[in-house]
Amino acid sequence: MLENAEERKADAAAWFRSLRDSICEAFEALEDVGAPGPFSALAPGRFEVTPTERDGGGGGLMSVMRGGRVFEKVGVNWSEVHGTLAPPAQAAMAARGVPGIAEDPRFWASGISLVAHMRNPHCPAVHMNTRMFWTPNAWWFGGGADLNPCLPHEEDTAHFHAEMKAACDPHGPLEGEDRYEKLKAWADEYFFIPHRGRARGVGGIFYDDLNTGDWDADFAFTRDVGAHFLPAFLPVTERRRAQPWTEEDKEAQLIHRGLYAEYNLVYDRGTKFGLATGHNPDAVLMSLPPEAKWH
Repeated sequence: MLENAEERKADAAAWFRSLRDSICEAFEALEDVGAPGPFSALAPGRFEVTPTERDGGGGGLMSVMRGGRVFEKVGVNWSEVHGTLAPPAQAAMAARGVPGIAEDPRFWASGISLVAHMRNPHCPAVHMNTRMFWTPNAWWFGGGADLNPCLPHEEDTAHFHAEMKAACDPHGPLEGEDRYEKLKAWADEYFFIPHRGRARGVGGIFYDDLNTGDWDADFAFTRDVGAHFLPAFLPVTERRRAQPWTEEDKEAQLIHRGLYAEYNLVYDRGTKFGLATGHNPDAVLMSLPPEAKWH
């Protein structure tokens, strides 16, 4: 049970909404700066914002920028939904150990989900999300961020991971383990593509079912994960957005995007949950790249 549940749910939803606003603002500012090359003459990209509704309760904002000078496609979605879990979702929750789902299948969830696919093949794609989930008998946080370059650069990977570590370290160990190392290993496992025998990127951090019993502490950590996203990603993009690239580099990017699409359609837990609970399918599938190739 969660004391002051309504107040705390409102606080979480408001934070995720504010994080969405700050990220969209920063990405549009990066579009204003632009990059030299074949897309420099384009108008700076802007987000198209579409309210979404969920059959059964709640909705959100789907914010998608397409055809920008730096971002080829980026989606930043915020949602706050509620209702009753359908039987398949109830079974999935029960299998994860969530108590009381069969007796009372009501739920509430809010979060932000972001995926960016870049123009320049040297700029890595990126994913980030943070979220809170509540049922009458349980609550938890989840989220993380991971970097997905088709042409990895060691200094970019090191910078991204350093920011993820900076988000983790002030909050101390988790279940007796170093928090960053635990969540880094979780990301390496979660973002692995079994049928390809490889990771989809260079990792980051990932966590789910976070409930230490201290809502305030777990929410503070989740806020820090979100707050460290822009410092982790923007310097990498600013470093690579003007780097020259070849047609071979672009081909590598398109093939890598196919890998990303396979993962999101086959394995991603958020994609499965969004579709199973009746959320707007365009919002759920906004993570898919604008173009991809398979060989």
